[in-house]
Amino acid sequence: MEADILTWFDDARRDLPWRDPAVTGWHVLISEIMLQQTPVSRVVEPWQDWVRRWPVPSAMAAEPAGEVLRAWGKLGYPRRALRLHDCSKVLAAQHDDRVPDDVDVLLGLPGIGDYTARAVACFAYGQAVPVVDVNVRRVIARAVHGREPGSPARGDLADAEALLPRDSSGAPTAEAPVFSAALMELGALVCTARNPKCEECPIADQCRWLARGRPSYDGPPRRTQKYEGTDRQARGKLLDVLRGNSGPVDRAALDAAWTRDPGQRDRALDSLLTDGLVELTPTGLFSLPGES
Repeated sequence: MEADILTWFDDARRDLPWRDPAVTGWHVLISEIMLQQTPVSRVVEPWQDWVRRWPVPSAMAAEPAGEVLRAWGKLGYPRRALRLHDCSKVLAAQHDDRVPDDVDVLLGLPGIGDYTARAVACFAYGQAVPVVDVNVRRVIARAVHGREPGSPARGDLADAEALLPRDSSGAPTAEAPVFSAALMELGALVCTARNPKCEECPIADQCRWLARGRPSYDGPPRRTQKYEGTDRQARGKLLDVLRGNSGPVDRAALDAAWTRDPGQRDRALDSLLTDGLVELTPTGLFSLPGES
């Protein structure tokens, strides 16, 4: 299975800018933060802009958090931008302006969770550590376990680690990091959540899910996320006002951005203040963090 996936990856891999051998760990970290819950197509251009603007952590750390939020634009889940800004300050002050290559050290940085730490160690530094995202989980659930994936589980990492290419002594080979990327790519391009392209799959003859007739998901009901009319949409509209202005705005400007439900608007604004995405100035105006 591993050899078939690697051979497929040689031909099918996307030419993504953060895969360039010249990129740094900081550049890879930016890509991984941006790619969380955001499609690749929406990330490429912002990532390129950010790498040019903030080529090292200290360059971002020198900016106010509000400017980083403004540059985040429409990528969604803007708290990711704040966490990355916090991380840049620690990297500049404590790690010689460099992203560490050790998973445990990475986990000690602000806003860096298990997936991101492993992804940076693997994709930026070639560490032979398993990396599990939704695409990897889907491929493993189908090909190895013969079912549709359920909720994330502790066994996911062990499953991914078991698939890493190994030498005769059982140690991961130099191809292990490439295989992790290949497994993720297979889930993103072929073994997709909807309408998987089984006829194009390099391991179709080894896939237990396909052999079982592609059984449907039979676990607990999955929660579906909507956006239209939600508090999240209201928060986004309020942030759009602040991103579109060079300085603080009054309450009337925010009220005009979301008129369908004043109570929801108030709730959204309160949550933005609580999350540190918006600040109240001494004069009663509202601003992005660090711009009051």
